Order: sequence, then C-alpha cells, then structure tokens
Amino acid sequence: MTDVDIDTRVESKGATSRGDEHSPVPPHVIVLLGATGDLTRRKLLPGLFHLSRAGLLPACCIVATSLEEFDDEAFHAFARSACEEFVRGHVTDEHWRRFLERISYVPQSAGPAGLAKAVAQAEATIGGEPHRLHYLSVPPRAAEVVVETLSQAGLAERARIIMEKPFGTDLASARHLNAMVQRIFDDSQVFRIDHFLGKEAAQNILAFRFANGLFEPIWNRSHIDHIQIDVPETLSVGARADFYEKTGAFRDMVVTHLFQILAFVAMEPPTALEPRAINEEKNKVFRSLRPVDPAQVVRGQYEGYRWSEGVSPDSSTETFVALRCEIDNWRWAGVPFYLRTGKQMAEGARIVSIAFREPPKSMFPPGSGVGAQGPDHLTFDLADSSKLSLSFYGKRPGPGMKLDKLSLQFALHDTDSEDDVLEAYERLIYDAMSGDQTLFTNAEGIERLWEVSQPLLDAPGEVELYRVGSWGPSSIKELIAPRSWRLPFERGWRGHR
Repeated sequence: MTDVDIDTRVESKGATSRGDEHSPVPPHVIVLLGATGDLTRRKLLPGLFHLSRAGLLPACCIVATSLEEFDDEAFHAFARSACEEFVRGHVTDEHWRRFLERISYVPQSAGPAGLAKAVAQAEATIGGEPHRLHYLSVPPRAAEVVVETLSQAGLAERARIIMEKPFGTDLASARHLNAMVQRIFDDSQVFRIDHFLGKEAAQNILAFRFANGLFEPIWNRSHIDHIQIDVPETLSVGARADFYEKTGAFRDMVVTHLFQILAFVAMEPPTALEPRAINEEKNKVFRSLRPVDPAQVVRGQYEGYRWSEGVSPDSSTETFVALRCEIDNWRWAGVPFYLRTGKQMAEGARIVSIAFREPPKSMFPPGSGVGAQGPDHLTFDLADSSKLSLSFYGKRPGPGMKLDKLSLQFALHDTDSEDDVLEAYERLIYDAMSGDQTLFTNAEGIERLWEVSQPLLDAPGEVELYRVGSWGPSSIKELIAPRSWRLPFERGWRGHR
C-alpha cells in the first residue's frame, strides 16, 4: 500500500479490557480442569503467569486437575516448561517462585471428594470465602461429566464457570448442553468463551463504530457494498484430527468465531457498554440472520488430510469453508457477508474488510486509474498486532490526472500502549474473575446460530479438494463473483517504523 502517515499517539489507559478501570477483583480459587491439555499449556498457564507478573491477579490459588497421575512437583515442572515456551518475555526465578506458590495439583482419579479437599485447602490458604472460577479446558464430550463432578464436590456455590467451544455440534446438542449446565449453575455464572472477542482488534471494531461520528452514518446498505470476514490458517489439523473429524471447519470456526465477529460488525448501537445491552444487540443480529443456504457454501478439504492418523480414508469432513450469508433487517438488507476459513492455506490472517460502494458516475478521464484497484476498503486486522487501514483513491503527484490507491493506517505498535495489551485469554480470564460478561456469549445466541446453521448441517454437499498452500477450492471465485476476495492483499501493510 502507499501509506499516508497519521499521528496515532494515544494516552495510555492501562491494561483493562475496554478502557474502563475495573474494580479490584476479589480473592479467587481458580480450578483448571483438563490442566495438562494443549490449551492449558499454550494459553492458560502462560496467561495466568502473565497476569500474576503484571499484578492483576488478586489473592489467588490455582488448583489444577487432569487425568495424569501427577503430584505437585511433576505438575510444577509441566507448568514451568509451558511458561518458558509460551510466555511473552523472560520467566525470572523471582516471578516464577511467586507464581508457583499459588499452584497445587490433584489427579482426576481422586474423584469429587479429592477435588473438594484440594479446593478447601486452597481456600484456607487465602482465608475467608474466596470466589471460585472453574475453567473447563476439556473436550465437549467431557463437559457433562466435569460439570457433574463440580456439583458432587459442592463447588457450584460462589462460583463462575468458563466453558470452551464448541458449545454443542448442532441445535439439539447445544440445547442439551445448556440445559445440563443450567441445572447446576445459574446462567449469570456461565461464561462461554470465544477468544476472538478478547482480542484488542475485535474490541476496536466497537470503539471505531460507536465512538466516532465519521463512520456510523455510512455504516449501512446505502454505502456498504459487501463485507468479508476471512480467517485462513497455514496450520494443518495436526494432532487434533480425531476432534476435527467430528467437528469440521464450519462448526469449529464459523459458528463459534466468525459469526460472533459478524455480530460486532453488524449490531445496532447498544444502550450502554455493558453485557446485557451488548448481548441483546448481538442476538438481534443472530435473529435476523437468514438460514444458511447450502447452495451458497463451498466446502473444501486439503489434499493429504485423509492420510492423517484418525481420519477415515473416505472422510467428507471439511477443512475449509466459505459461505455467503445475509442479515434480513433494515440496516443490512441486500448486503452480502462473505465468510471464509480453512487449514493449510497460503497465509495465516484474520481480517474484516468493509467494501464501500463506488461512486455512481466517474468524472475522471479514461486511463486515470479510477476503479482499477477496486472499491475503497476499511480493513481490520484481528491478529495480535492489531492494525486498521482505510484505502481510497488519491491523485498521483505530477502532471495530468492519474490516481493511485492510498491508505491511512493505524497499528498498535504506532502507539505508546503496546505494552499494555492483554492477550485474549488473559483478558477474558480477568473479565470472568471480575464478573464482566461483555465479551462472552450467551445461551440464546448460541442456540440461534445452530438454528440458522441447520440447513447446511442437514445437507452439507460434497467437499472439494484443494492444494496445500492455496486459497481454497477454485469455486470460491464463483461464490463471490462479480466481486473478488480481499485476500491475498495486492498491497501489504506498512511495516514497523
């Protein structure tokens, strides 16, 4: 891209979730269920360590439990290895010593009584009646057993529970899961996590839309031609093949993540920046979503997927999906939303791209370059680097009227606040401890998304093979025609200066 530099210096507001100052969170016992799994190793333990190092954990103890027959010493070694590999910055001995004092381990074989005893010991260490935060880092099929274990252990009181996606695999299973959890926990205690919503850039969509008078008046069908939400990944399914065979790209990514981002882009202004108001506007979007039309969906599978261990040789599971969906309300009627995600693709990216309508008539002479590089775009990069770009046509210096595509760009590293950023899981754990459900999803929204997805689940159609390192099956061009996919970018992001 040709860059037009703008002053993006901002005053630091600290590391809170949405620019507001949280009240100090009360003392907690955090129970990590599935504590030796990949998510805990890569995200939860490093995230908790970073919160501890940053002084954002209150008086807190962590009780870890899993299938492995570890003792405290073995789990401490596991945790140290995880933090040294995945924590940002250096793990000093002093920070690690203070963090280690918080952690104990109890194997799942100890049963509900053993877990209750470990939590009681942690609570005695803190004193008083600390809150409890249960993080279920377990496969969906294990969620019911784990919730029952918490109930039998008497750990539902003074508790909140964080549940990982996917929340069911269809409408019936989602309703069953919600009903099972709500037998033991009130819905106000349940935090259904989507780490995409914890990203700084995702929240910046809300800030950009609702804090600025420049764009909100044109954020509608009269000025926007179409919207793309594109999350290609270069990774294979790897060791998750068994999980992926039962899930696929649509259930794993679209229902859980991409539809949630769509709601941030499409929602009406909430009456307040608080959980109930935001969830109500998101649910209005979901209620207005038209059911997914299988004829407007392309399902793909990368070549070689069927050779993965645990995958059927005639598997029809999709590792790629692209679809067109529409929101049937006054703001968005007739505006297509194109969603795409897949494994083993050419690049890894997470973008939301807003394509504005082009002028109805051009006064510029032939050869000027107007329209040659597509419509103006507003692009949000949802990667951890957090970038935003607005592209537009401007005159090329010199004689004549030649136009080039220019851009205004913002990046988090252009500000004084890059060090204040909390990684998505860190932010969401902190919010759950504070009781703030703003960035979490609720039962009504989840069930509605499975409802609009049901036509595709009932008649998914054939999968098309695509090459590893490509942008997916060739038929995705027909899906979006006469428009074109925003990725791959013809012009790159401005580098760090």
